[in-house]
Amino acid sequence: MQHVFIIGAKGIGNYGGYETFLQKLLEYHKDNDRIRYHIACKANGQGAMDETKLPGEKTDDASHFTYFNAECFKINIPEKLGPAQAIYYDIAALREFIKLIKEQGIQNPIIYILACRVGPFVGHYVKQVHKLGGQVFVNPDGHEWKRAKWSAPVRRYWKASEAGMVKHADLMVCDSINIEKYIQTEYAKYHPKTTFIAYGSDIYPSKLADDDEKFTSWLSDKGLSHFNYYLVVGRFVPENNFETMIREFMKSNSKKDFAIITTQDKDFLAELDNKLHFKNDRRIKFVGTVYDQELLKKIRENAYGYFHGHSVGGTNPSLLEALGSTKLNLLLNVSFNEEVGQDAAIYWSKEEGNLAGIIDQADKMEQSEIDDYGRKAKQRIKDAYSWQFIADRYDSIFEVN
Repeated sequence: MQHVFIIGAKGIGNYGGYETFLQKLLEYHKDNDRIRYHIACKANGQGAMDETKLPGEKTDDASHFTYFNAECFKINIPEKLGPAQAIYYDIAALREFIKLIKEQGIQNPIIYILACRVGPFVGHYVKQVHKLGGQVFVNPDGHEWKRAKWSAPVRRYWKASEAGMVKHADLMVCDSINIEKYIQTEYAKYHPKTTFIAYGSDIYPSKLADDDEKFTSWLSDKGLSHFNYYLVVGRFVPENNFETMIREFMKSNSKKDFAIITTQDKDFLAELDNKLHFKNDRRIKFVGTVYDQELLKKIRENAYGYFHGHSVGGTNPSLLEALGSTKLNLLLNVSFNEEVGQDAAIYWSKEEGNLAGIIDQADKMEQSEIDDYGRKAKQRIKDAYSWQFIADRYDSIFEVN
């Protein structure tokens, strides 16, 4: 049996890409008796794991629970550490897993680290894992060092950390072809071993009917109506280009609403309103977060169009979910998004007036053209991003290695 230890997600099934990835990986491998998973989860702080929300989980004690074929560990983090919490979390998980491997005499373990937070320190632990006959895989995520929320010193740390992770990893698992090319080019001196495994999604429709009270009540509460709103779902951070999307929508002549499902950041919200005064536009609606996945899918299905403004990262989960559910997708024209959407979407730039013009054109589209985009989008997911396909790819690299 292959033991796989996964570090770096806050938990399983929380509101995030890595967390959703873990939930889907474990669901699709629940009957896989060749792999035993061990998952690190946050015990406290923002995004802490609440295993009681996982269907079928079995609580063992205050720090351990079982979910399908995964043994899950909850790790406490000193909150006084501030931004350094994530680094502490990954290192604490590494130590815990190395201790477990030694105590149980686990043969040929694989430690899979999600994101490049601990590059300056990882070499020490990789040596320990190698002595135990194991390997360390890393998922580099996107270009974290480019994110606008970080100060210049923090960005320099992220870049150096990324280099350290690439240098010491036995395998870099990239969720984007463009990220894989970047790793191979930027760090050629390390001769990195890489592979491409995308993030996953599905194309099955929501279990909720269009007239389900849960959905209709949500629409009514938010002042929205069927196929009469544009939608965006994502973290409320500058690099997701909420400013551009809101500004351009306000410039458009659309009679539809713009529903924004996102986490709350009062400071960033106030900053945007000072720039754009979007609160004066009744079409712009911040509608909170939606954690009910069937409801969220139904909201996507009934959107007239979906905006995607992510400018940093690889294969973004919210984009895949939109392509699997929403017919008309309007994406920022960066390489990561074009790699995923191909001819199944419309692309916009940050140039002033560009997106506003595209919105006006989209509002006039014939239904047959919208339906054609929807068919292409679902086929794109089916061909390259289904969760079954992704789970099978992980099965192969965990067993082969």
